[in-house]
Amino acid sequence: MVDITHKSNSLRIATATAVVRLSEKAALDALENNEVPKGNVFEISRAAGLFAVKRTSDMIPDCHPLPIESTTIKHQISGMEVTVEVEVKTIYKTGVEVEAMHAASVVALTIYDMLKPLDKGIEIGDIRLLKKSGGKGSFDAGKYSWVRTLVVVCSDTVAAGEKEDRSGLALLEKLKGFHVENSERIVVSDDPDQIKKAAVDAMDRGVDLIVFTGGTGVSPRDNTPEALLPLIEKRLPGVEETIRSYGQQRTPFSMASRTVAGIARQSVVLALPGSVKGATESMDAVFPHLLHLFHVLKGGGH
Repeated sequence: MVDITHKSNSLRIATATAVVRLSEKAALDALENNEVPKGNVFEISRAAGLFAVKRTSDMIPDCHPLPIESTTIKHQISGMEVTVEVEVKTIYKTGVEVEAMHAASVVALTIYDMLKPLDKGIEIGDIRLLKKSGGKGSFDAGKYSWVRTLVVVCSDTVAAGEKEDRSGLALLEKLKGFHVENSERIVVSDDPDQIKKAAVDAMDRGVDLIVFTGGTGVSPRDNTPEALLPLIEKRLPGVEETIRSYGQQRTPFSMASRTVAGIARQSVVLALPGSVKGATESMDAVFPHLLHLFHVLKGGGH
């Protein structure tokens, strides 16, 4: 199955439909009057749909087992057609569109099976996804492509040319994936004055997003939080907590990271771990939804 371990839980909703077309008026009358010999078509097909939602991962090889929080199944008769609509909700790492379509298909098949003694010309069609929401795919990151970003690599060894930067370059690639391409990168040592100067210079130039990588640990030369906190006017504890919680689910060592997030002037400032994995996982934890902050900062409200 596709690896979804990098994703975060969010509310995900999908709605799918299927259409059952009848050819005999007698079958339609029996359906509407609850006189079908096999039983109540609506109730039995609804039950079948509920089973189908829960068993989707057993039927479709690449579907992940997931917790189903809600399933709503509706039938609507129009002329000689019965339209089935299925809405499925979950709070998980991946969507439920296949679950909704699978359920719609099974509801339609159950209707077919129950009515076929009365109508040999029944057809099933128009099985499709109506809509889905949730996850990063529902967030329009493209409208934030204007965000000007600076990635600051804080490392004595990289600044001295003794080691190649990998984290800063990885963050630039991550930003491109979120449609934030107006980005640049600089390298400074772990000296607090250099870190502070990099932040102030970026703010003076009107940089929107300043991302520091490195110096958030507990070694004697990890000075990034101490250099940045005096500059920050508004802390963003929710962002910090989300990053740490995301990391903690993947490695217990993230408890020692001193991630910082806040607003200084009109710039959003992040201080992330120095390792490639720590830095990129921190981005996965809060992007692209963090970009909504710029909508608020520009006067767009909540």
